[in-house]
Amino acid sequence: MKTCKYGTNRVIEPQGVLPQAATKVDNTMTIYNNELLIDVITLNIDSASFTQIKKACNADKEKMEEMILGIVKDRGKMQNPVTGSGGMLIGTIKEIGENFPDKSLKIGDKIATLVSLSLTPLKINKIKDIKLDNDQVDIDGTAILFETGIFAKVPTDFDQKLVLAALDVAGAPAQVDKLVKEGDTVAIIGAAGKSGTLCAYQAMKKATKSGKVIGVVNLEEQIKELKDLNLCDEIVLADATNALEVYEKVLAVNNNEQVDVTINVVNVQNTEMSCILITKDTGMVYFFSMATSFTKAALGAEGVGSDVTMLIGNGYTKNHAELTLNLVRESKEIRELFEKKYT
Repeated sequence: MKTCKYGTNRVIEPQGVLPQAATKVDNTMTIYNNELLIDVITLNIDSASFTQIKKACNADKEKMEEMILGIVKDRGKMQNPVTGSGGMLIGTIKEIGENFPDKSLKIGDKIATLVSLSLTPLKINKIKDIKLDNDQVDIDGTAILFETGIFAKVPTDFDQKLVLAALDVAGAPAQVDKLVKEGDTVAIIGAAGKSGTLCAYQAMKKATKSGKVIGVVNLEEQIKELKDLNLCDEIVLADATNALEVYEKVLAVNNNEQVDVTINVVNVQNTEMSCILITKDTGMVYFFSMATSFTKAALGAEGVGSDVTMLIGNGYTKNHAELTLNLVRESKEIRELFEKKYT
């Protein structure tokens, strides 16, 4: 069979689509000459997907295990059929195809994949543990990385699970680095989560003291968490699915003005209008959340006469892994939080 650098030769159905859009891929763990074979240690299932699975199974680990195994058996990859999203993994290289382009790799190297599980051929032999509080699933299994699949070698100065947690959301703070400029007012919807804390830290760096970072959270205890992390100039307690509540509370702490940039990193649906309402005309809304609906965002902005620019979160931007790991190195508070939660 002729191989494709994007892995289309592994698509079973429907034919003619890329692996991410496929409903089923070939997860036979015999590699083609342009692929990597990975012994998987841990899956980091993306937050929207993990939350949906957890809710559907009432946080019952046995039921969650059954659902995850069923998805992978049916699709040949870990792509939640409800959210359409995946996650990423960490593992060691077991075999290298002779035409795989990166010649610096060797068998035994530990890597974190930076492409979604929603396109990664995966076979799970056994689920060892499901971490209900941090979206991670320890497995005995293998996976395939295509030649175009991006990855990062796991640095030695971090625990591997901390690396997995940070790199799972690396695209978010890296995009914040590009979007926020000095003096901007920035709102972060979901500021207390994993991606939220990293985004808040990077936003504060870029906006500087002449700007302002407003964190929106939905639990009282998250206010203290953000204060302990020295993040956000203002913190608002509001339900992100209640657009008018968010609008009124954000404007109340921002001199009755909308913000320049809004970053959405929540893991629930129906938060699009909160972001649109609090953002100035010609401002920017960055939807990193996999729970975002393009239809709701586009038609919703039109419906309220908002001229915001909206960016759908691309999980990849140049040097995103390096930037994100450096944020964890720089912030003692974030590093300690991640070590507590993920290691």
